[in-house]
Amino acid sequence: MRLDLRDIIHVPDAQKTFRLQVDLSDLDFYGRRPITRPILAEGSVTNHAGALVLEGTARSVLDLACDRCGKEFSREKVVQLDSLVAQTLEDDENDEIILLDGTELDLDEVVTTAFVLAMDTKNLCSDDCKGLCAGCGVNLNEEPCRCKPEVDPRLAALAQLLDKETE
Repeated sequence: MRLDLRDIIHVPDAQKTFRLQVDLSDLDFYGRRPITRPILAEGSVTNHAGALVLEGTARSVLDLACDRCGKEFSREKVVQLDSLVAQTLEDDENDEIILLDGTELDLDEVVTTAFVLAMDTKNLCSDDCKGLCAGCGVNLNEEPCRCKPEVDPRLAALAQLLDKETE
């Protein structure tokens, strides 16, 4: 969606609102496609004393797999859209300023860039996820480890004695 800002570029305190859906279901993140639902973006562009300010949010529910235990889960992701918008740049060092194409703002590109850059590199089903046991592979969130504890080699003879007594 292209938002034409011609009406507000030179009018102080003028505002233009937007609401759109962006489909990013084809984007691949490390072999997975977590953005299965459309992203809903809404907000406004306001002329504050000659400076165009983009404010809004982009939200969607992501379908993820926990990086520790492998469990599938869903989580809402909300990204803030807060940027300055300009027709031209005085220098090339302002990466945060979004350039207009003439008098139009490409909202699809703005939402896509903001959402992709805000994606987490690590996804956990919960902050206290214990993950999988490296030895037996059991999910430590659901049941205890089945591995036998390693015996200190200095105490191996005592461990053998204890094993004989339990038999």
